[in-house]
Amino acid sequence: MTDLNTKLEIFDAIATRRNERRGFLRFAGGSALAIGGASLLAACGNDDADLAPSPTPTPTPATGSAITDADVLNFALNLEYLEAQFYAFATFGVGLNASLLTGTGTQGAVTGGRQVPFQDAIVREYAREIAIDEVAHVAFLRRALGTAAVAQPALDISAGTAAAPGAFTLAARAARVVPDTGVFDPYADDNSFLLGAFIFEDVGVSAYKGGATLIGNKTYLEAAAGILAAEAYHAGLIRTILYRKGLQTPSLRTAANQISDARDSLDGTVTNATTGIIGDIDQGITGMDPTVSNIVPTDANGLAFSRSVAQVHNIAYLTNTAKIGGGFFPNGTNNRTDALRTSGANA
Repeated sequence: MTDLNTKLEIFDAIATRRNERRGFLRFAGGSALAIGGASLLAACGNDDADLAPSPTPTPTPATGSAITDADVLNFALNLEYLEAQFYAFATFGVGLNASLLTGTGTQGAVTGGRQVPFQDAIVREYAREIAIDEVAHVAFLRRALGTAAVAQPALDISAGTAAAPGAFTLAARAARVVPDTGVFDPYADDNSFLLGAFIFEDVGVSAYKGGATLIGNKTYLEAAAGILAAEAYHAGLIRTILYRKGLQTPSLRTAANQISDARDSLDGTVTNATTGIIGDIDQGITGMDPTVSNIVPTDANGLAFSRSVAQVHNIAYLTNTAKIGGGFFPNGTNNRTDALRTSGANA
């Protein structure tokens, strides 16, 4: 059994640091992570101004085909479930508390996930900070959505086996990070964790940027912008560490760039309306010269890229065809309509 007292000391230390810096997370009252039937106080304090927009009108669940603000926030919540579970397991060896998993749609279980035996103290501390942010995002969106919040869908964050590969192995095989019969375990060590995190982080940034154009309520738009900024910090941090470690271990930079290329192969291409050049909306962590960094992936105007709902699902499902389910979401996301759950036809 995991040492609960040790876990609580870790959370208390993090809480103290975060309270001093921005008064955002307070360890009281509720629980966000659960371990063996006991609760760890985390990430959901009593400061409602931090946990939900103010004012806090709950979006009305829609019944038509038009995309509503609630649809956009729930689209984000599906992704936050995935990220929060991955980082929570990787960092603390535990998943989200059951109280944060309920809602509309079919609630699903998590396949895979375990604590990473971090050897690099810096990577471990960064991972802990990101994990708490992601748990806070889940709590925040659920409070903002109220009864309109979707339940956590079935998630696959496993490595699997050579014969029965999990989502991470399938993603790594598609990127040629491991051979066709190889297994990629993001929980094996520091470097594997960083590559696993890299699969998610850039996608989250582009998803929030693309979804922002669909939000009508300024309160929710501001909230989404706040999460987008946090996700961008996370993505930049992961990219920076990978590039820095890649100076000593060039295979890390190569693998990260291969993951970027694989995402491109799934989400389709975009034509530059000004130049007519067929391009892409993903970039690796190096430039044409592998010694030159590319920490912030932007277009010629220095702007981050956007992805559509369908393109995000292409990467989440690990497919370049139109379908519902696969990859990290075996049964699909818990979005309201099929149009909001279907990947794009990019083959």
